[in-house]
Amino acid sequence: MSWGIVYYAFPVLNPQITAATGWSAGATTAAFSLGLVVSALAGIRVGRILDRRGPRAVMTVGSVLGVVSMLIVARAPNVPFFIAGWMLAGLAMAATFYQPAFAALTRWWAPDHVRALTVVTLAGGLASTVFAPLTAALAAHLSWRHTYLVLAGVLAVVTVPAHALALRAPWPDAPTSAEHAAADAAGIGRSRPFLLLAAAFTLSGFAMYAVVVALVPLLLERGYTTSQAAWALGIGGAGQTLGRALYATLAHRTTATARTTILIALGGLTTTAFAAAPGPYGLLISVSVMAGMVRGNLTLLQATAVTDRWGTTHYGRLSGLLAAPATMAAALAPFAGAALAVPLGGYGPLFFLLAAVSVTAAFTASWSATGAVRC
Repeated sequence: MSWGIVYYAFPVLNPQITAATGWSAGATTAAFSLGLVVSALAGIRVGRILDRRGPRAVMTVGSVLGVVSMLIVARAPNVPFFIAGWMLAGLAMAATFYQPAFAALTRWWAPDHVRALTVVTLAGGLASTVFAPLTAALAAHLSWRHTYLVLAGVLAVVTVPAHALALRAPWPDAPTSAEHAAADAAGIGRSRPFLLLAAAFTLSGFAMYAVVVALVPLLLERGYTTSQAAWALGIGGAGQTLGRALYATLAHRTTATARTTILIALGGLTTTAFAAAPGPYGLLISVSVMAGMVRGNLTLLQATAVTDRWGTTHYGRLSGLLAAPATMAAALAPFAGAALAVPLGGYGPLFFLLAAVSVTAAFTASWSATGAVRC
């Protein structure tokens, strides 16, 4: 619900926001992007807190911030207030999205954490499937402001008590060994494999999130209705769920570096398909499902990237460091995509460019193999 309301509602509502307020698409998208920048920066600190204290307080407070931020966005009288709402939403994202959840699951369920991660992300993959069409349906009867108010109410009723009441399990101590001191986290973060992996995830994240946010404008540009575009975006969530169900099999049959390279390259292939195929609508739905399958696997790939290479001792800190540049790229992606679409001559050429970015990411990932000792 946090993903569906705080993230996926915006691509659906943004055309209505700009039409109703007169604010430029660049300004509203920049506000959303700034929230993701805040999320990236805050995520590093959140990871350290999670390593020490666990997820209950972090995710409960984050849920409250999510509700407040959506209320501010809904009531914003001008662009500065709109930006302020999204900056607060960035703190909520850092405390409620996948990174804190993954840190909790990895500590509680290791070494069987892949199964736990898969179960949670199977549900999380339905965020766009449920909330993109639901947001479009609400917006068909309500203003964008009232739509956000309704969604904020749902967020308050469900996520705040869920985090406060359910995350009560004791927080186990981090596994340690004599040869791995606390300083190792900093050393790993400066190593060549870590930096190359971070670069690959950054490029891939930029392309992937630009595609997610630009898909609705692409289909509107090609003559499809808002509802059709929202369903095409939402059905990708079903693909994510299917893809995540297959990740364990892929993990058993490939090395960490090989599956990173393969999945990022497949992301570029589906982006190329969006660019090259204007229709029919059924074909675009199929491509969206396939793109969702790739995104679903990439989510689990990033969730297990640290443990697959460096173990679980410093998971929160290292995953925060690894995710920060990728989240920054994801933050810039919506704004950069909207800005690049104009000189490129539309969203079709933009998708070809994003496919090239994914290919570059896959090449970078192929050089990120590590022989590092697991901690």
